[in-house]
Amino acid sequence: MSDSFSERRDDAPLSTSKNTDAVRQATTELVEPKGETLIGRTVTINRPRAELYAYWRDLTNLPSFMDNVIRVDAIDDRTSHWVVKAPAGRTVEWDAVITEDVQGETIAWASAEGADVPNSGRIDFRDEPGGRGTHVTATIVYDPPAGVVGKLIAKLFQREPAIQARRDLRRFKQLMETGEIATSSRTRAQFEEETA
Repeated sequence: MSDSFSERRDDAPLSTSKNTDAVRQATTELVEPKGETLIGRTVTINRPRAELYAYWRDLTNLPSFMDNVIRVDAIDDRTSHWVVKAPAGRTVEWDAVITEDVQGETIAWASAEGADVPNSGRIDFRDEPGGRGTHVTATIVYDPPAGVVGKLIAKLFQREPAIQARRDLRRFKQLMETGEIATSSRTRAQFEEETA
């Protein structure tokens, strides 16, 4: 194998990369080292990159499509406080600091010391060829509370970050392309109105 071939970049999402050292690379090159579990999810959204970046950069918008995020309070331009649903009706909280912010391209963060769920990650926005929208990639590294047992419990309650990242990106796509998030759920008021 030639040197130029072996040095080629693996374009696969980090979570599916053939590079067996992907987690180490992600935590040292892409994000702050705040966890051992790597998640990578991507979606193409038929909206301009600048619009998607601007919506995401206003962190108080995130609960509008992130199902488990109860709220995000902006402390200052780079620091925010997160309150997130956890299994068994509990919540977890942490402060996060934006570590990289490239207008229209990248938002990276890391949780502050003492976080209930140590985490770090980045959201990258890239133009799709031919004006076909924007390629949005979420790369997240985290340590689940209570380790492997906590991760298993979170999966059982559908609160595991890998599951949520996929769903949240799908909801972000729906919201940005249609202005709403499709759901099959009915509210109590809708149910009572239909059965009255």
